[in-house]
Amino acid sequence: MSSLGRVGAVTDPGRRRRRNEDAYVVEPPLFAVADGMGGAQAGEVASRLAAAALKESGAEAGGEQRIVSLIQEANRRVYDRSNRDPKASGMGTTMTVALVENGQVAFGHVGDSRAYLIRAGSMEQLTEDHSLVAELMRSGKLSPEEAESHPQRSVITRALGTDPDVDVDTFTIAAEAGDLFLLCSDGLTTMVSNQGILDLVEQHRDDMEGALRALVGAANREGGEDNITVVAFEIAAAHLNHDGETREHVLEIADEAHDADTLTEVDEVPVVDTAVISAEEIQAGVRAREREERAVRRRQLRRRIVAWAALLLIVGGIALALYLGFVR
Repeated sequence: MSSLGRVGAVTDPGRRRRRNEDAYVVEPPLFAVADGMGGAQAGEVASRLAAAALKESGAEAGGEQRIVSLIQEANRRVYDRSNRDPKASGMGTTMTVALVENGQVAFGHVGDSRAYLIRAGSMEQLTEDHSLVAELMRSGKLSPEEAESHPQRSVITRALGTDPDVDVDTFTIAAEAGDLFLLCSDGLTTMVSNQGILDLVEQHRDDMEGALRALVGAANREGGEDNITVVAFEIAAAHLNHDGETREHVLEIADEAHDADTLTEVDEVPVVDTAVISAEEIQAGVRAREREERAVRRRQLRRRIVAWAALLLIVGGIALALYLGFVR
């Protein structure tokens, strides 16, 4: 019978951001990562409100349905705060949640934070990004190479707090002894490739703290353009006690002095942050571009037809003139 083994978490502001707008939950058997957005401290408020909703509600059994209810409650809190507080207007957060029970791991996912499974030396991305570049890639309009440098790669299509209800992706994985699950914000995945993540974890497989430090270090060496958060938990073959101090080994790199979910005038500093647009808007844009491309092709075809017709008229005129001259 498998059960939870080692667990850990790391969060770091990165090299470009003044504040850490990520939050995480390590409350075995419940785990989550949230990446806030909205500019200034509003993103930090959104992610911490969402994380607090999970912690306060508790990790009761219920699998995917339980996760959906937790995420909907988190969404309600962020949305209500955004509507009550003008300084927090428009804020939101991603959220990826995992609940371990009965030899399975249930997931709920909104946004572009990710869940990975490392099993038998290979790594699988379990979640699909709700982002502009992901939508364009799925529709065949963008290659993976183009997505890496796309100027709008920070645009997401789904987030908590932007609408009264949120659409949650859910799925369940049958766990095996030795499985290692990672939940992470895009501050890691935009800086370090999937293969790079796997290589670092495998190099430090017996040292979870070392693995987490290595991931943060790699993201920062590549530029550290965003906050970096990773939550990790392992599936053990034997039952382990997760009560009290033995429950988790959490590495907290970031300064956690900003726990209060308040906004001040000092915090009203513009920053480049994640934006949210709906998948419907993306598809409408794709359709509009396709219509424009078809219109351009039609115009080019008409111009070619006119050019050929003119050329034929000229050639015909020359031929007629030569014929008439010959007849005379």
